[in-house]
Amino acid sequence: MAEFGGNPFYSCRNCLNPLAFQDDLLSKDFKAASGDAFMFQYAMNIVLGRREEKKMMTGVYTIANIYCGKCGQELGWHYLRAHDPKQKYKEGNFIIEKLKMIKEQY
Repeated sequence: MAEFGGNPFYSCRNCLNPLAFQDDLLSKDFKAASGDAFMFQYAMNIVLGRREEKKMMTGVYTIANIYCGKCGQELGWHYLRAHDPKQKYKEGNFIIEKLKMIKEQY
């Protein structure tokens, strides 16, 4: 188990693989297929799926689904490109579904 010096972080609910630090949390106001989702500026221990164009509620994006690097659970997606200039702030960020992670502190 990695040592995070008491900083809260989020892990895969399935296998407890660390995914993101609370300090990297940008927003809790996103929606995904399973419900609420969080946006992080950085995610770790993940695997990127293939690039695809996807129509979402706020526009068309180039995304890659993200998977847990340990158990393979699909977690959410990575914004690669926003086609709408007003949505450019999402580029490079990661969306992780709330139901697929748990918050921990060590």
